[in-house]
Amino acid sequence: MVSMRLNWIVSAVLLVLASCSGNRNGTETKQPERVVDVPASSADSAYFFVRKQVAFGPRVPNTEPHRRTGEYLVETLKRYGATVTVQEFQAQSFDGQKLNLRNIIASFFPDKQKRILLAAHWDTRPFADKDKEKPNVPFDGANDGASGVGVMLEVARVLSTSAAPQVGVDIILFDGEDWGEYEGTESAGKLPSGYKEWWCLGSQYWASHKHKSGYSAYYGILVDMVGANGAKFYREGHSLQYAPTIVDKVWKRAAKLGYSNVFVQQNAGAIVDDHVFVSTMGKIPMIDIVHYDPVIGFFGDFHHTQKDNMELINAETLRIVTDVVLNVVYYEE
Repeated sequence: MVSMRLNWIVSAVLLVLASCSGNRNGTETKQPERVVDVPASSADSAYFFVRKQVAFGPRVPNTEPHRRTGEYLVETLKRYGATVTVQEFQAQSFDGQKLNLRNIIASFFPDKQKRILLAAHWDTRPFADKDKEKPNVPFDGANDGASGVGVMLEVARVLSTSAAPQVGVDIILFDGEDWGEYEGTESAGKLPSGYKEWWCLGSQYWASHKHKSGYSAYYGILVDMVGANGAKFYREGHSLQYAPTIVDKVWKRAAKLGYSNVFVQQNAGAIVDDHVFVSTMGKIPMIDIVHYDPVIGFFGDFHHTQKDNMELINAETLRIVTDVVLNVVYYEE
């Protein structure tokens, strides 16, 4: 009788505990998400970084503005405490030019094994081939290139002045992204060995020649054309193909921050950008946060035109993108 009574008591206790662990519908209670103190970014600071790049002039490879901008980027990242690696290489353009290029890699918290890769491209296209009036001359590239780099520099600044996240962060500024074929044409030239496209030369080179032997990251986030007035970011096709869980992570984090009107929970088509080669050749799943207009399509009507200048750039857009990236990084365990 004693053992039966004990069994009855134990069963009753377990039943009470089970009922306490669920809700009235009998389902398990969802644990609240941990709260992380994520450092805030500065809209003015991010805007300054974009304006600084544009002030050098179009960052076309093999030009003085390109060289001076590269030096500025290296110096700035070092000033923010990053371990900086400059990966110099040469690549051939679709029109037969030999380009002297530099990928700039900045590593934060190198002792942390789990790493997140963040990226943008810092070069400018050598001609505004979508511009009806001046298609054959360079343009400022305030959004196409400088905005993504501005976000990355602001992330670096925040990391240098804040408590460390639980993961390591590597920032790569790819070169030679934008010297692809003329709009609406295809090159008859043969691609050099090791390259799959005339676009995204820097990310293709890095994916085959990583700056550190055996380097990998848990996942990557690419930002491209992220500073325009009224910009919206849809879920890009190749991102969904190669890193669907990371797309969900980023867009859900944006929604929690109240930015669903900017990070729109709708799928869009696929584009060739640096994330494709990091994902396929570099074997690191990477997504692309990139401007999309549901009427025009990707990039906007300023893309590869003289309208891509500082008048287009909105400091608040830059801040929103930076905050989303920082929140994703700081909530990573």
